[in-house]
Amino acid sequence: MKINDSVALVTGANRGLGAAFARELLRRGARTVYAAARDAGAVTEPGVVPVRLDITDPAAVREAAERCGDTTLLINNAGISRGGPLTGGEDVAGARAEMETNYFGTLEMVRAFAPVLARNGGGALVNVLSVLSFVSLPGIGSYSASKSAAWALTNAVRQELAGQGTLVMGVHAGYIDTDMAARITGPKISPEDVVRQVLDGVEAGLPEVLADDVSRGVKAGLSGDLEALYAGLAS
Repeated sequence: MKINDSVALVTGANRGLGAAFARELLRRGARTVYAAARDAGAVTEPGVVPVRLDITDPAAVREAAERCGDTTLLINNAGISRGGPLTGGEDVAGARAEMETNYFGTLEMVRAFAPVLARNGGGALVNVLSVLSFVSLPGIGSYSASKSAAWALTNAVRQELAGQGTLVMGVHAGYIDTDMAARITGPKISPEDVVRQVLDGVEAGLPEVLADDVSRGVKAGLSGDLEALYAGLAS
């Protein structure tokens, strides 16, 4: 599909990667960009249509699908990271919150908008995942679990929606230079670089974008020895 004249909905569009998606979609000639966030007032990008949306609220998701019924490109970008170890913490509240947003929230969006995309000719559905879909690290294991679940969801939905002509893309990257990774001091890719690759990939019909060397290297290493993969990450 072409970005020019498309109608896009971006979740988590009030800042970071989501805001970068909204800006670039407008720059590339999207007819309408619905910029969704829990607080629609936090969406300040000129030219977009703010939409109040909490993806963990099924009723709100259904309402958004009705309001934004002309959508041809859905970008599931909203996500959270709570951090903390899988063992030894006080409870699993953070892990539940990550799964509710990163997996079940994405699933609710997919279920609500799949028929919308079908009615509008197929279009495209983009799930923003992570290199941590492929591997887990100490301290953020529950985030990895939620993104791994979303990766599995993406691969299944790709097959389910092939018959209606919907492109389903998974996006993987290491650290992106946004607020979520502000405490990280290592190398980061810019949001604008990720967005450029994703939108170019949508127009090229790609099912997956590995946005940086980290994600490409880890994906390639999945077929190798497990100890080698994790030793390389630890070093």
